[in-house]
Amino acid sequence: MSRYLASPEDLDAWRAGIRAAYDPNKNTIALCTGTACRASRTIPFKQMLEAELEKHNLKDKVKILPTGCHGFCEQGPVMVIRPKGIFYCHVKPEDAAEIVERTIIKGEPIERLLYTYPSTGERITFERDVPFYGNQTRIIFGENVNIDPTSIEDYIRIGGYAALARALFKMQPDEVIEEVRKAGLRGRGGGGFAAARKWKSSRNAPGERRYVLCNADEGDPGAYSNRSLLEGNPHSVLEGVIIGGYAVGSNEGYIYVREEYPLAVQFFRKAIEDAEECGLLGENILGSGFDFRMRIERGGGAFVCGESTALMASIEGRPGEPRPKYIHTAEHGLYNMPTVLNNVETWANVPLIINKGADWFASIGTEGSKGTKIFSLVGNVNNSGLVEVPMGITLRDIVYKIGGGIPGDKRFKAIQTGGPSGGCIPESLLDLEVDFDKLWEAGSMMGSGGMIVMDEDTCMVDVAKFFTGFLKDESCGKCVPCREGLNQTYEILDRITKGQGKESDLDLLEELGKVMQDSSLCALGSSAPNPVLSTLRFFRDEYLAHIREKRCPAGVCTALIKFEITDKCTGCTLCAKNCPVHAIAGKVKKLHVIDQDKCIKCGVCYDVCKFDAVRKV
Repeated sequence: MSRYLASPEDLDAWRAGIRAAYDPNKNTIALCTGTACRASRTIPFKQMLEAELEKHNLKDKVKILPTGCHGFCEQGPVMVIRPKGIFYCHVKPEDAAEIVERTIIKGEPIERLLYTYPSTGERITFERDVPFYGNQTRIIFGENVNIDPTSIEDYIRIGGYAALARALFKMQPDEVIEEVRKAGLRGRGGGGFAAARKWKSSRNAPGERRYVLCNADEGDPGAYSNRSLLEGNPHSVLEGVIIGGYAVGSNEGYIYVREEYPLAVQFFRKAIEDAEECGLLGENILGSGFDFRMRIERGGGAFVCGESTALMASIEGRPGEPRPKYIHTAEHGLYNMPTVLNNVETWANVPLIINKGADWFASIGTEGSKGTKIFSLVGNVNNSGLVEVPMGITLRDIVYKIGGGIPGDKRFKAIQTGGPSGGCIPESLLDLEVDFDKLWEAGSMMGSGGMIVMDEDTCMVDVAKFFTGFLKDESCGKCVPCREGLNQTYEILDRITKGQGKESDLDLLEELGKVMQDSSLCALGSSAPNPVLSTLRFFRDEYLAHIREKRCPAGVCTALIKFEITDKCTGCTLCAKNCPVHAIAGKVKKLHVIDQDKCIKCGVCYDVCKFDAVRKV
């Protein structure tokens, strides 16, 4: 049960009591109940598990701990049975009885539920031995597997709000900012701006009041680390925001969350309510005299509202459109008052820095990029999910040591970092160290942490077209360079993928990209050319193949390919039965033929053929 805390001593006493009652050796099933695992029926599995434990009179002896995201989303639902640390993946409701009878009661691992390493086929029993986890540095994300995100007691047990108490009673606001500066914390939401510099500017700016904002408008396709932090450890983010408010002299904060994140909103609202009830949020926090309130604002799903000024306009009830960058939000932000905006991951780092010190944090990472970064590793990679790695790790280590390599032993082709506005980095740069500056030099960026792996079957021209199309649709249209530049860029790319391009189009694409970079109103427009410019830089030969040879080397652009049936055909008729336009003819057990005039190049015949008899040409 929660209690009202009137002083740091009250907090320490409550923590001691929680820890004294906690038994680390108790049989505990840490079950992921984050969004991804919920989509794979983890809640029905949990219900079946509870029923089986009750059936065997084990409900008081075995605890089910509903946690946030464990990170290994591709293997979900996942669970860890402690204290042994047995790791099960892809569990289903019908597995519950066997898990209780064989593993909980008899202590036997169930082989079919163990993780299988992709390259060797080895079954791995214990969580500590899974390479996906072992090659990470999970200083922020690691506690997700140890706590119930809806329990403030769990957060207190692992040291929660100790950093807030330390900041309020042992540090002056300027000392908090200096500690963050010495740590070298840079914003994890995009451009990597120094957090302390922003905080100091806001603190020193004239204004009747100040605001502290948390950006949880995570709009990049494939990126979901902010959502998983809010779902898995919401108090860590809330504590960071409160400390930030104290440091800059703010008494009011907002979190701007995507409408598509209902579970994150539910858990963060619970965190706010519990913190207020305990005296950790609201008036006279811990008896310090410092007041701070937190509000939740729901975003409508506009990608551009991830941009700072558009986000603030949306909170104010105006259309989410950016404004010129010569007006600094640290001085004139929300309601024209000094405002600090950082994203979810940035705020979650703050309590760690205050608790463990700037030197500890600065010891992780590179000279210009300190700490760790959470990436959503997706695409053509064996182990997809959320990975937290130290700054300076190479792309190769992320893709092969953590990601387990490319499915089907296909060749790695490229990796895009930084979401739809990020660049595509080729195989020749696989040993590139991942930090803010190195990625920028390679024509990409850190962004909010999206990381998409592409294999040999990916067409880079089509990739540039896809992301340009996304950005074109998401542009607010306020400024001409972004609005018209993206439309023109998309039209040119579309022509090239249809075999109608000219070599002069490549120069025009580069010219359009540079104009957008130099003159767009906000970062969406200035970074939008990255997918095109980076693919032109590293994969120009693919563009030329589309233009000169009217050929798509990857066999993706339908206007430039056709399907043929080879003499491997056994006449099974599967392709003919599945063709939606009846373009395939042939007798049973005889070679079939595709009528090219009827063929719509959907690729169904290629996908369903079991004998590799259909080829792209």
